[in-house]
Amino acid sequence: MIRSLLILISFLLFLYPISSSAQQTQPPHAHAESQQPAQQDTLTSDGLFQAARFAAFKENDYPKAIHYSHKGLTLSPNYSDFMIFLGRIYTWTGKLDSAEFYFRKAIATSPKYIDAYVGFADMLYWNDRNQEALDMCNLGLKSDPRSTDLLYRKAQVLYSLRDFEHASKLTDTLLAIDKDYAKARALASRIKDQVAINKVGADYDFVYFDKEFSNPWHLADIYYTRNTKMGSVTARVDYANRFQTNGLQYELESYPHISNLFYGYLNVGYSNDVGVFAHYRAGASLTANLPHAFEAEVGYRYLYFTSSTNIFTAYIGKYYKDFLFGARTYLTPDVNTISQSYSIFGRYYYGDADNYIALTLGTGISPDDQSLNYQLSSEYKLKTYKAGLNIWHSIKKLNLLTFDLSIINQEYLPHTAGNQMQAGLGYARRF
Repeated sequence: MIRSLLILISFLLFLYPISSSAQQTQPPHAHAESQQPAQQDTLTSDGLFQAARFAAFKENDYPKAIHYSHKGLTLSPNYSDFMIFLGRIYTWTGKLDSAEFYFRKAIATSPKYIDAYVGFADMLYWNDRNQEALDMCNLGLKSDPRSTDLLYRKAQVLYSLRDFEHASKLTDTLLAIDKDYAKARALASRIKDQVAINKVGADYDFVYFDKEFSNPWHLADIYYTRNTKMGSVTARVDYANRFQTNGLQYELESYPHISNLFYGYLNVGYSNDVGVFAHYRAGASLTANLPHAFEAEVGYRYLYFTSSTNIFTAYIGKYYKDFLFGARTYLTPDVNTISQSYSIFGRYYYGDADNYIALTLGTGISPDDQSLNYQLSSEYKLKTYKAGLNIWHSIKKLNLLTFDLSIINQEYLPHTAGNQMQAGLGYARRF
């Protein structure tokens, strides 16, 4: 299992150069099929365009694609698709002056052709020329104010410029035009908590046991989040009454912005009420926003009750239309084995990124679950199965209500299981 975990982590990290290269080298339609005809037509403009696409996408032969494109422009000097294609090829090969020349030529030839603005904006954005990319998006939107391709790119640029308020409004506009635009929904999810500088909130959970304990548990927290140029920082105080004992835990948490592709997660916590909480806790993750509305994470969690527990985690998610589907694992190496936790979830968005209903199914114990993670210090690995419902609902974007309901079947002694039912409410206010 350790070997499998290392392979999984290596694979997800390996995705970075691939996806980064893909973002910097391929347009949204670059994966489109370029069918090679039975006998390649290199005598007509249309035939040369298909041959150029086949050379670039199927043969990875950019010089050949450039040759066909120039030949096509000789036959049809106003064929804008050749100009845009040359602009993209020169972008992919790092010849930015040539790329800019052909994009500008395409816009001058066909000023209402949106693909030219999209290609030019991509080139500028991928090369950190964000203000110029924003200007290019605005220029193209004058021709088609409802172009989802340009609206999405403008939102991306505004996100990079950390203009979260306008980026959020644009993703709302995009989803109003096309509610199934998965990439816009993924971007909206990253933006949602950065629209306001501050956020305060509180959560409460009631936990009932049918067998294991005669008294219910009470879990609560209050927190304050501040958004900075480096990312969000949260201070949280957790309260718990369990085992007929009260306890407090203090946490600091951050989601640092690393790049357009990466963001991180950092957490440290301390409690003097060992048993109710871990004495120390820590966590770190790296999340990648991958092409085609995928996201992936690898990370580490640490808990110390009376001894150290080290946990590794990995996650993969995919936005599809109004949905986000994801799977996560936690792996805890032990002396002779590895404790395993797996969960899958589906989330349906009935509005913006703050309005959704989610269902989760899982087995094993998550270190991020305050109601169960105390069991990770147990020498005997108790079997646990969980089903949960989670609802988020926003009111005028600044007020956020949450509701959670879960049913857990778990062993509390070897081969002796009981049911645990948990219901929670939360409220947060942005300002």
